[in-house]
This record gives sequence, structure tokens and C-alpha cells, in this order.
Amino acid sequence: MFQAVPPVKRCKMIPSNSLIYWLLLLFTPWFAPQLVMAEALQGRVVAIADGDTLTLLVGSVQHKVRLTEIDTPERAQPWGQKAKQALAAKVFQRTVMVQVSGHDRYGRTLGRVYFDNRDINRELVEEGHAWAYRQYLTDQDFLTAEALARDLQLGLWDSPNPVPPWDWRRGKREAKPSEDLATASLQCGNKHYCKEMTHCAEARFHLLTCGVTSLDGDKDGIPCEVLCN
Repeated sequence: MFQAVPPVKRCKMIPSNSLIYWLLLLFTPWFAPQLVMAEALQGRVVAIADGDTLTLLVGSVQHKVRLTEIDTPERAQPWGQKAKQALAAKVFQRTVMVQVSGHDRYGRTLGRVYFDNRDINRELVEEGHAWAYRQYLTDQDFLTAEALARDLQLGLWDSPNPVPPWDWRRGKREAKPSEDLATASLQCGNKHYCKEMTHCAEARFHLLTCGVTSLDGDKDGIPCEVLCN
């Protein structure tokens, strides 16, 4: 016996003289690229600001990208410069893909950075250049990677009692009023050596304001470690 085949249901076409038809026609070409861009960006890394921030050139447009899931030491913090160098060694002047998850209050693109099928964000934690950023963490595997790097004393974990960047930033904000008072009467002059400094605030003033780089012999952004550690 032959079985009757039900008729194929056809989708209703939007009449070409309807408002919806013309709105779709007008806005679809504009929305489609934006949706693609919101998911991923591919471009060349042209600048490294610090261990978790880079500039991506896509066509003729630059995007400042903040790596998600991680927090690296600040530039003036111990291991800050080494974290920056580690990121640069991995991606600077290379074409990478950024899986975008949003934007922060500074307008930076937030995302996971991939190069040659490697998760760069995760590598920085695995090698001891970064903490898992607990406040904004969405991938719990980063905590495991951090714990392993700590156990193996890799990177910053080789130092005694490393300070998480979020605590460092909070400490800087709390210390700023007293430091401002300590540096209020300071002026750039003929001081070039740590033995000429009376306190950390003075050494920091001469390094950051006066540009006396001789105070930062190991180039880690911290002047006169005897005074500032």
C-alpha cells in the first residue's frame, strides 16, 4: 500500500510592501557584522601595556584587550615587569584570536586570548605570572592552575609572601594620602642614589616624577628596595 505523504508546509513570506520587510532589509547588513565581532576578534598584537593588557590591531582599528580570568602584578609591583615580558614573548607582533566576553568600565575589550591553539590567559597562570582573578572568575580550572604553579614555586611563587594585585592596588589607594604629604615639599634636584633618600616616598618621587632610573637597578618598577620593601 502506498502511504499518503502529508503536504510540505511552506514558510510564509514577508510581503515586500510590509514595514517589517523593509526594516529587516535595512538593518540586517549592519547588525550581522556586529554580532560576529561581539564573539571573536582576530588581529595583530601591536602593544603590551602590562601582564594582562594588550592592544590588538584589527584592520585599521585598535582594541585595548584586558585578559579575563587572570590578574597579573602591577607594573610597579614585584614581578610586574616580568609578567609583562612573559605576555610579550607569547603574543607581541603575532596574530591572535580573542574570544570576547564583554567590555569593562574603561572601555576595554574583555576576552580569552588564543595563539596557535594555546590559551594564553591560562598559560600565564600555569607559569606563575598571574593569579586567578577570583572577583571575576568564571572558569574554576584557573584556581587549579594557580595552585599547581604555587606548589611548584613557579614565577612569582618563588618569592616569599607575594601580594595579590588587588591587595596591592587597595594598599596603594589607602597609602596615597600619607604619601602625598610626604612628597609635598620634594623637588627634583641632584639626588641620584638610594643612599641619598630618607624614605620610600622620596625614592618613589624621584623615580616616577624626576625619572631617576638609577634608583631602580633591577628595573622592576620599585625604587630602593631597602626602603620600599
